[in-house]
Formats: sequence, structure tokens, C-alpha cells
Amino acid sequence: MTSSGKSPAKAAGRRSPQKSARRRSRELALQGLYQWLVSGSDAGEIEANLREIEGFDKADSAHFDALLHGCIREAADLDAILSRHVDRKTTELSPVEHAVLMIGTYELKHCIDVPYKVAINEAVELAKSFGGTDGHKYVNGVLDKAAVDLRPAEVEAARNARR
Repeated sequence: MTSSGKSPAKAAGRRSPQKSARRRSRELALQGLYQWLVSGSDAGEIEANLREIEGFDKADSAHFDALLHGCIREAADLDAILSRHVDRKTTELSPVEHAVLMIGTYELKHCIDVPYKVAINEAVELAKSFGGTDGHKYVNGVLDKAAVDLRPAEVEAARNARR
């Protein structure tokens, strides 16, 4: 602790390395979607396996369920939204980037309590952690465009606030 009573990381302005429950739920949903995209396994079986992972109890279980089952249930609709903003068929994307884009698009479409910039940033962080070298840049660009379609008023308000 510093003399101010703050931990050294907080005193230096850095975030705690601890992950939020929502971030953990996104990471677990990403693992499940990856498995579903690659193997076509049953969603219930994937969920059961993920719930056995050590640390699952630290995730936001409701958000995990919404992301995993929502993305699988709405895969065709999410891919249709993404197809307007990607440079190739979604089936030709790497499974990691595809799953990250599905999660980001699902959150933009359904999780209105999550600000659009947060949904995009969280997807970018997933891509940085689990995707290819520059996959996060691609994810950022695609979701920036999708946000204009899915949250036009929020995007416009943010643009006007910057002026």
C-alpha cells in the first residue's frame, strides 16, 4: 500500500489484473462458440462442459447463457448482419474471429445495458487475447460499422458529443 492507502497498481493508474464477471462470461462463451463452430457439438453439451471449468463460478452466469445460447440460436441472423461489413463469407473467417464477431454483434443487438463502445472494446480484447496477430483490428473495424446499423442513435450521440 502507498501512503495514500491505494495499492501500487491503483496509485499508478493501472487497472487491477482481476477480470470482471462479464469478461469471464464472454471468454467462456467464446470458448463454447469456437467449439460449436468447429465441431458442431450440441449447445447443451458445450455448456455443461464449460460449467465444469475451474473458475466458472466467477463468471456472470446469466450473461454467459445469453451469449452462448443467443449466438447459437441467432447464428444465421448474426451472420447476415456481419455479412454487410466483412470482406468475405463469415464461414471463411477464422473460428476465433467469427465467434468474437458473433458475441460483439449479439451484445450490440440485445444487450442495451452495455454501451456500444464497451461491447466493441470487449470484443477487441477477446480478439487480442485469443485471436490472430491483427485480428483485433479487423474485429474493431467490423463492429464499428455494425454499431451504426444496430445502435444508430447511440453512435450518433457519441459523434455529436465529440464535436
